Parts: sequence; C-alpha cells; structure tokens
Amino acid sequence: MGVAIRTADEGDRDLIVRLLDEAFQDDPVSGWVFPDAQDRRVHHPGLMAAFTDIVFEAGRIDVTEDGSACALWLSLPAGDPHQDDDAEDEGPAQVREAVDPGNERIELIGRLTAGIHPSGRAHEYLWMIGVAPGRQGEGLGTALIETVLDRCDREGTAAYLEASSARSRKLYERLGFEPCGPALHLPDGPEMWPMWREPASHTV
Repeated sequence: MGVAIRTADEGDRDLIVRLLDEAFQDDPVSGWVFPDAQDRRVHHPGLMAAFTDIVFEAGRIDVTEDGSACALWLSLPAGDPHQDDDAEDEGPAQVREAVDPGNERIELIGRLTAGIHPSGRAHEYLWMIGVAPGRQGEGLGTALIETVLDRCDREGTAAYLEASSARSRKLYERLGFEPCGPALHLPDGPEMWPMWREPASHTV
C-alpha cells in the first residue's frame, strides 16, 4: 500500500513543528546545538518553528496524510545557494536571536552548513526530514524523498542534503545520494555529510 502524501499549508504549522521537535530531540546535531537536555526541551521547538517558517515562505513542505512524517524542501537555482547575499549573512543571526540569543551554536550551524552548500547547478535541497519516533522504520521517510526524486529524474534536476547521522547517511546512499566533499566536523561535536544525487537520467 502506498503512502499518501500532500503539500502542507500554514494550517499544518503546529503539526510540522511538533513532528520535527519529536523527531530530532535525540539527533546528534540537535544534541550539539543544545547540549543540555532540559535546555533542548525548552528551545528546540523554537528552532524547528524557525526552520518551518523559512521553508513555508521560500520552499515546500510535504507531509504524510496521517501527519506522521514530513520533509522540508527548497528549490535552489544555479549559482549561489542563497538567492540573497544579505539574507545569507543575516539569516543565521536572526534565527539565533529569535530562538535563543545566548546560544551561538544556533548561528554557527547555519553558517557552517551554508559554507559547504554546493553552488553552480540548480537543485532540490532536502533541508530536513522528520518521522515520528514511533513510526520510524516503516518507510515513510523513503516515500517522502522518493516522491521528489522521481520528479527530479523526470526533470533532470539534482538533489542535495546534509546527513546528520550514520543511519540517515546509509538511507540516503540507498536512494542514490553520494558524498560530495569532506564531512563537516562540528567543533567538539558530530559530523555532517554533504551528499549529492544526480538525476537518474544523467547516470545511466
């Protein structure tokens, strides 16, 4: 049986934020941004809300019909991965100010990931994908990603993401993503792996 997927709208905002918060509470990168577990419980939802709002404004959020998984996508043009240089410079600082001004890692993670983002070709950027903890392992994340990758293959468009754990990296490799450059070593923290996928029509 297929997974029913739809495009989220503003009415789904609370659902998306709650889903991302639950899915990433134990993620290695979230744990690095918020090392203290209590602090993470307090401020992590705000960071997920900031990301959700950014993608609602500039991209698209897909969600399973039952609300158990979601994927945040941005369609980026060729050239600089950020369309507005000023927004690139100010965006991480604005997110930090809105979420937890005393936590410099919120700003740092934004600047570091922007620094490794490939440029030169238009691509679909999978910013985040979250699956409810009780539903992981059911193929929901794969279904969400494949929906977009199928379109990428039809249109000859590449895709990009940063894997935040070894487990997710293996999933993305099965979907055709390959490492593109060295891993990003977060200061005193985990690694993130930039990964690129050529459209299937370009690889046969």
